[in-house]
Amino acid sequence: MEQQPLRPDISETPLKGVRSNIVQSIRAFRVQDLQETATKLGQHFLYANLAMAMSKQDVLDMIAQQFTFPAHFGKNFDALYDCMTDPLHKSGPQPGFIVVLEHIPANGKFDKEGREQLLDIFRDTADYWADRKVPFRCFYSFR
Repeated sequence: MEQQPLRPDISETPLKGVRSNIVQSIRAFRVQDLQETATKLGQHFLYANLAMAMSKQDVLDMIAQQFTFPAHFGKNFDALYDCMTDPLHKSGPQPGFIVVLEHIPANGKFDKEGREQLLDIFRDTADYWADRKVPFRCFYSFR
């Protein structure tokens, strides 16, 4: 009986060549491939389709709902960062994360500054997990 390696080989996934802690455009990646890769690597897969969001509050509400955040989620960027880091860290060792934020709105109610603030939260989250040697890759697209 062939033994499975303790850590799956990332070179056999679509993430070959992608840094372990990064926030980047989804470009050439397909959501289904990323989800399958997360499963193969034993990592958390978090997906939010924000196509119906119009404002910052909509974006936060939809992320909270689709990532199944606790009911006490504060629905602001600080609370988003807290939910992506602290409780997960306290729950024990983490295998890694592949996050997809699809169709981030690009309109007057969620302008370039709002989009950059949102992505900065995920960049800070990637740094947080990098400090703990946990892969955190976030892929996004704009609507």
